[in-house]
Amino acid sequence: MLKVDSIVAGYGRTRILHGVSLNVPKGGLVALLGGNGTGKSTTLKAIVGLVAVQEGQVVLDGRVINDVPAEQRASLGLSLVPQGKEVFAGMSVEENLLMGAYHRRRDRQGIASDLEGVYQRFPRLKERRKVNAGMLSGGERQMLSIGRSLMARPSMLLLDEPSAALAPRIVEEIAEAILGLRDLGLTLLLVEQNVGMALDIADHIYVIRGGRIAYEREVGDGIAMEELQEFYLGGQEH
Repeated sequence: MLKVDSIVAGYGRTRILHGVSLNVPKGGLVALLGGNGTGKSTTLKAIVGLVAVQEGQVVLDGRVINDVPAEQRASLGLSLVPQGKEVFAGMSVEENLLMGAYHRRRDRQGIASDLEGVYQRFPRLKERRKVNAGMLSGGERQMLSIGRSLMARPSMLLLDEPSAALAPRIVEEIAEAILGLRDLGLTLLLVEQNVGMALDIADHIYVIRGGRIAYEREVGDGIAMEELQEFYLGGQEH
């Protein structure tokens, strides 16, 4: 569904990505792993159009989308859950969710149905639907960020470090929720530093280091945590 082909991207004259390539099959769950400053988030931003691609191609469903503006990429089915559990703190949980469907605001029946679907997936959000989002815990904010993206009815969801700064029990809840999204038919690209979580839920992993893909492997294909950590922390490219 998504092909990132040798993209070069960065900020101003500073290049962050140096020929990154990866593939996400339709219905798949692919993880992009790496430490801080390795280019993970920049890769996602290049895919959704928030960072310009200087070289290479981003191909969605067979269409090169390099020149498609970010707001139009959302209408093609791409939705980004940004890092940092970003929410509209002064708005209620339900108002935040409805903002995700703003471009569909005339579809009242569909929005109501999707809202109920989010509440079924995240019952805690339904319990707190009238509470200002700024009052939520970190885990609840992450659920809200994911739920708001779902309200856009994406075909592909990009998640930027959804487990960051969360307690292990909440990480397990988020991981289960992500697996549930794949059951809905969504295609998922997950950016993470949490190696264990990625190995638990992903079909395929890539490791990015210094703006380049240093390692890739199908999960379950004889992969060992020790081997992965070697490429994650440094070592020979593979």
